[in-house]
Order: sequence, then C-alpha cells, then structure tokens
Amino acid sequence: FPGSVPGLQGYKVFIAIAMIVGDGLYNFVKVLSLTTIGLSHQFRQKDVSSDLPTVGHSSDHVSSQVSYDDKRRTQLFLRDQIPAWFSTGGYVAFAAISTATLPHIFHQLKWYYILVMYIFAPILAFCNAYGNGLIDWSLVSMYGKLAIFIIGAWSGASHGGVLVGLAASGVMMNIVSTASDLMMDFKTGHLTLASPRSMFVSQLIGTTMGCIISHCVFWLFYKAFDDIGLPGSQYPAPNAVVYRNMASLGVEGISSLPRNCLLLCYVFFGAAILINFIRDLAGKKWRQFIPLPMAMAIPFYIGSYFAIDMCVGSLILFVWEKINKAKADAFGPAVASGLICGDGIWTLPASILALAGVKPPICMKFLSRGTNITVDNFLTPQG
Repeated sequence: FPGSVPGLQGYKVFIAIAMIVGDGLYNFVKVLSLTTIGLSHQFRQKDVSSDLPTVGHSSDHVSSQVSYDDKRRTQLFLRDQIPAWFSTGGYVAFAAISTATLPHIFHQLKWYYILVMYIFAPILAFCNAYGNGLIDWSLVSMYGKLAIFIIGAWSGASHGGVLVGLAASGVMMNIVSTASDLMMDFKTGHLTLASPRSMFVSQLIGTTMGCIISHCVFWLFYKAFDDIGLPGSQYPAPNAVVYRNMASLGVEGISSLPRNCLLLCYVFFGAAILINFIRDLAGKKWRQFIPLPMAMAIPFYIGSYFAIDMCVGSLILFVWEKINKAKADAFGPAVASGLICGDGIWTLPASILALAGVKPPICMKFLSRGTNITVDNFLTPQG
C-alpha cells in the first residue's frame, strides 16, 4: 500500500481520525448553534442591559430574582475591570510578535499564514469560550484540526504543508484555548470574589511558567525514554501520529490512504455523527448506555490499556453508586482527580529512574496466544 501509514496501521489511524473528526464536527455544529441561539436571544431582549446589577445601578426586578450574595459578587467583579485598550493592544502586540518570530522557527510557515489566523482567531475564540460556558465543553482540538486542513492545504505538499499545518494547529489551539481558560478563570474569580485583574495576572504568570516548565518536561521525557512516541512503547504519544496523518491527508489528499480505507472512513465518520445524534435524542435514562464516539476512537488506535483503565474506574464508580450514591456523587470527581494526578506525578520519578539507568525488577507483558506460545517454546529448554 502507498503512503506513510501502510497496511493495518493506516486503517487504525485513519478510521480513528474519521471518528474523532465526526464527533468533533457534530459537537462543533452543536455548540455553534447553541451559541448563536443564546446570542440572538440576548440581542432580542433590548432591556437586558438595564437589568444587570452593575456598579451604581440596580433594579427592583433583579433584586427580586438575584440573591444579595450574587449581587455583591457582580458589583465587586465589575468594579475592577481590565481596560479594553489594554486587552486589544496586548492581542495586537502578541500577534505582531508571533507573525515576526514564528517564520524564523518554522521556515515553511509564512508570515501571512499567521496573520490570517490571528485575524479569524478572535471569532473562533469567542465561540469556543461562549460555548464552553454554556455546556462546559471546549472544542479547542476541533479548531486545531480545522487549521491543519485549511492552512496545510493552502501551503501545499511542495512547500512543507505537513509542517505548516501542524504549526498552524499549535498556534490556533493556543489562541482559542487561552481565551476559553481565561473565561473559566473569570467565572471562578466571580464566585470567589477575586478581581478580574488578579485572575488575569495569575494566568499571565502561569502561562509564563508554562513556557519554561513545559520545555523542561519535554526535555526530561526526551532524554529519559529513548522510545517515546513509538507505537507499543510506554509513552506512544498517539495524538502525535493522529495529527501528523491529518496534516498528511489535508496536504496529499486521499492518495496516501490504503485500499478501501476512504470508504471505511466515510462509514465511521457517519457512524460517529449518528451515535451523537441518537445520544441527544435519547433520554437521560438511556443515554448512559450509548458509548461516546471519541471514547471508542482513542482506544481503537492506542490499544486496550487505556480502555482497561477507564473500565476499571467506571466499575469502581458503578459499585460505589450502588452502595452509597450520595457519597459517590459528592466524592467521585475528587477520587478520580487523585488517581489521575497520582498517575501523572509518577512519571517524574519514573523519568529520574530511567535517566539513572534503573530497570524494574519485574516486567509484565500481555501477549496474544500465538505470541505467548512462541515465547514459551523459546524459553522452554529443549531435550
């Protein structure tokens, strides 16, 4: 088969991509529709601005519906706003810096690609932030995939379109995700009586720290694990392969796909949309029994270990709910956060041990029956 992902690997990658894109596209349209409906509803209410409990202004109508605590939170939050000239000027300054510097890092990424992304990014960032506030679902990855296909195809294969698409995806995702995260921080500040300026400064400090810490973490992983990013390794980095092949598909077209792979992609793409549509139509009682396409697509590519972890966690939560549903609902997210945090933190000592050349005393592997028989025959002494 032609292309960089021949054979079974090509089917695994692109079928997973088709399900991810189908799921993301459905939810993108869904969130965009909810955003449009919400905005049009607000614009139709012409007197909504006069009912907002802003500083120095209140109304009897709002006083009868909004509690005193909420009124005080809103008054304190609006008292310390960020000037519009500062946010606009900051965005223009960062856009200018990115447009000037990124082409020197990625030579194939031309300055006008970055400028176009910064022109359209505020619209996408607003839609994502507003939609995330409505349904608590950020579609940052979908905007990144959109940038991969559009900018990568615009550049073309002869001008490094794959690298251009991946770099453009990173730029777009950082712009859109930062806006959404900042709005969530503002919501937290509103609930905790923190000023918008303090929340903005806190995220600015955190982003600056991330620019340094993320590079150190990447260097630590890169030096500690020689096989990082390879299929079947301890850290296979499946998203890297998925995004890289998305860029290849957008630049090279369907000629890089294995035989009949495009037909299967169409089928699974439509299945992902259909499953989401059925989930939305089904009631709350039956929705929990319908799987998420994204949850099926990720283990389909990276393997069973991810699905086993999720299955064990879901089983624990299911048994806990049967024993004491109130405590499970109250403490379930905290327990899940602890397990995720513990698993993530362990990578730091694991990296240090790997850099020191320490090998685990016991190695466990789960093999297929045929491979296991071959290994047993090899280990069994002959004669």
